[in-house]
Amino acid sequence: MALAKRQPGPDEATKLDDFLCFAIYSANLAMNRLNKPVLDELGLTYPQYIVLVALYEQDDQTVSGLGDKLFLDSSTLTPLLKRMEVMGHLTRQRDPEDERQVRVRLTPQGRSVRERALAFRSELVKAIGLDAAEFRRLREDIVKLRANVSDAVRANP
Repeated sequence: MALAKRQPGPDEATKLDDFLCFAIYSANLAMNRLNKPVLDELGLTYPQYIVLVALYEQDDQTVSGLGDKLFLDSSTLTPLLKRMEVMGHLTRQRDPEDERQVRVRLTPQGRSVRERALAFRSELVKAIGLDAAEFRRLREDIVKLRANVSDAVRANP
């Protein structure tokens, strides 16, 4: 009887394939390649797409609130929003109650682009090759990982 080869523990990673950070990084690259044809057809980058999704879910957000939700700092988000405003997908306006805040709203064109993107979702989910339970569990595990890593970063700045 052959003995099963012992898998290295998380703190014993020596090969690239043993590193969790590389598995996440390379999976992200693969997901981006999968999404690229759809995003190209919509004329969007991935960060622009997630802005549309977040505003579609809850319109009329502050730039800072949107940045928190998307894990983007204002130096990344502001130029992105300016480009999307020029494209006609959203508007940015100073909050009349607090001039320090800028509020972001979808335009009808931005809402339409987000709705067009929904048509591709089932095709992309199918390409991932997970059933509904596996998909949900993986997403939940990744969200938990993100929260744990974010907590660790805040605890050790």
